This record gives sequence, structure tokens and C-alpha cells, in this order.
Amino acid sequence: MYIHIPFCARRCDYCAFSTWTDRHFLRSAYVDACIAHVRLVQSGVVEVVCPNGDTTSTTCQPGPPATLYVGGGTPSQLEPADLSRLLEAVERQPATEVTIEANPDDVTETWAGTARRAGATRISLGVQSLDPVVLGGLGRAHGATAVASAVAAIARAGIASYSVDLIYGGAGETAESWRATLQGVLDLDPPPQHVSAYALTVEAGTPLSRHPSRHPDEDEQASRYEIADTIFEAAGLRWYEISNWAKPGFECRHNMNYWAQGDYLAIGAAAHGHLAGTRFRNTTLPERYVEAIASGRSPVVWSETLAPAARELEALELALRTRAGVPRANLPIGDDPVLARLVQADGGGNLVLSRRGRLLANEVACRLSASPMPSSEPSPRAARRPGRPASPGESARSAETQRETV
Repeated sequence: MYIHIPFCARRCDYCAFSTWTDRHFLRSAYVDACIAHVRLVQSGVVEVVCPNGDTTSTTCQPGPPATLYVGGGTPSQLEPADLSRLLEAVERQPATEVTIEANPDDVTETWAGTARRAGATRISLGVQSLDPVVLGGLGRAHGATAVASAVAAIARAGIASYSVDLIYGGAGETAESWRATLQGVLDLDPPPQHVSAYALTVEAGTPLSRHPSRHPDEDEQASRYEIADTIFEAAGLRWYEISNWAKPGFECRHNMNYWAQGDYLAIGAAAHGHLAGTRFRNTTLPERYVEAIASGRSPVVWSETLAPAARELEALELALRTRAGVPRANLPIGDDPVLARLVQADGGGNLVLSRRGRLLANEVACRLSASPMPSSEPSPRAARRPGRPASPGESARSAETQRETV
């Protein structure tokens, strides 16, 4: 289950997600709506808008989810009491993984204690960088001291694990400052068991998009990725998906379900779900979401069902992003020498992306879906670098969804 909390204290310069800085007055009513929606979907009924515009009821497997991810936006902007009652409304399994995203500035001992008592098992901290110059360029308000304080509060609260989110390629970042950020993260007490590192991307309509001088250099980003991969592997954090590294046993099970094309329920404005091959998205505006739930209407406004061939190709592309890879027989390398250089055998009969293949993952996907395949190998600049989205279709959480405001 994914729950989207769309409230933010401020909007980062690079952010194109569905978030709001002027809707905090809705927080309590929004949580009420989320709780009502949780109870409905956990009863086994989800209403999905079909491509022809009709709304139909679709049954899902009722019962407690194996994972619960509360993302945003900034879930830590909720009042502690609202966060607590929201989490407690979700019927969970004894071993359900419960992740909450948080800004370092928001994580106090009181907040962390509330999160733990409500069932949180891991916190995802939006650190992005420890370099004040880079943080300023990204529009982030916290500093390294706030990160260290948040980590200490999480540890004292007894939350089992935490993850750090990083962004590379920001204005003012150098190879040396990036190395310093990576080492600073690994030196946190306690150190994170999981790190995500995403390439900064320029999204249309964001403040970053209007300042070309602050746009990232993709060749430099490729180098930053290689630096991160080397440092994390040396620290015992193994890559398990292109942009994610973890100690063994601390991989994010929620995101692994995305990459396996698993089902997940969507709670909250702009949240995406997936059931039996159909993806769907809830209305983007928080007030419209609240109104829909209060009036007994489905909040779903969009859906997509892939044809079997497209779904098979997507499954291949998603699996290839992970360390597990795909069976050799399932990867149609054919006579393409370039594709053959971007994958390697894992010793167990599967093919996985090499480090260069990870840098060119989107190019690999294009070669799998296009015919004929080009014969020359692109440079990292020619392909989109590793980064978000983390889940299939999540890009619809970005600027495109803001069109619903009109």
C-alpha cells in the first residue's frame, strides 16, 4: 500500500511532484479521507476508471498489506497525532514493512517516537547532500547538523532502520564535495543500512528548468554514479537496483514489489496503484480527493491496462534494473554487440547490467523495444542517467499531474 501525503513546508527547486505548500489547513480532513479510503480498499473493493471513462468496481485481495509506504510530499509535515491515527488505521501483518519519508528538519525525538509507536519500521530521510552550496542550489533548507540530529532521534526511538536519499549533479557540486557527502553519510551514527542516489533531472515548469546555468552535466553525473557505486560497495552496501544500495536484508521490499510488477493499493491525492495489470491514479488536488471520499465517489481519474506483449517487455526492463537480472534466454541480445557489452553473466544463469549498462539502462530498454537496433554504442550523455521514477508510471506524479489544477 502506498499513501501519498502532499504537504510541504517549501517546494524544492527541482521538484515536479504533486506537492503543495499552501494546503496545510487540509491536513486533518485529508487524513480523515485517507483513513476512510484505507478501510474501503482493505475490505477488498477498489473503483478504477476504465479507458472508456466508465468507473467499475474491481475486487482486490483484502487483508493487511506486506508493505506500507508513506511518501510525499513530506509525511513528516503531518501533526504527530494525525500521523499516528493514519498508520494505526491500516491493518498490517506482523512483519509488514512500514516506511515513512521525512525531512531531517522535522525529525525530533517526539516525532520519531510517535512514528515508532504507530508501527514505523524504517524512515527514509531526504538528505540529498551534505554540502551547503549544493543544498542551497537545490532549494533545501536543512544542513548536515540537522541530518545528524535526525539520525540520532531515529536511533533513540528504536526504529529498526533508516535510509538516506541523495541527489547528485547539483550546481556547485564537485567530485570532491560528492565524495565528502558520501563519506559523511557513511559516518553517521548509526550509519544507514540503505542509500538511494538519484541523478538530478530537470523537469519542465520547475524553478531549476528556468536556469540553464544550474542544469547538470550528464557526463559528470555518470562519473558521480561510478564514485558512489565504488564507495558504497566498499562499505558493504550492495546495489540491488540501479539507484539503490543496501546492506543484505535491508533492501526496500516495497520498491522491490514495484520492480516485480506486483500489486499495490493507492491512498491519497495523486497516489498511483496497480492491480492485476491495470495501473490507476487518484485525483491530484487534495481538496478534490477529500470531496470524492466524503461523497462516496471513487478518487481514481486515470487508468491504463497494458497489452500482454507490452507488459512482458516492461517486466523484462524492470527486472533488468535489478541485481537479480533476467534469465539469459529471456534477453534477446541477438547480434547486437552493443547490448552484449552492457550486460554480464551473474554466475547463476542470469544476465545483469554491468556498471556501464546501469548508466545506460534507458538505452538498453530502447534497444529491447526498438527494431532495428542501432549498431554504435552511445555515450552516457546520450542516455538518461539513473534516477527516479522508482515505480512504473510514477512519472505521472510529476508536473504533468499539475494540469488538473485548472
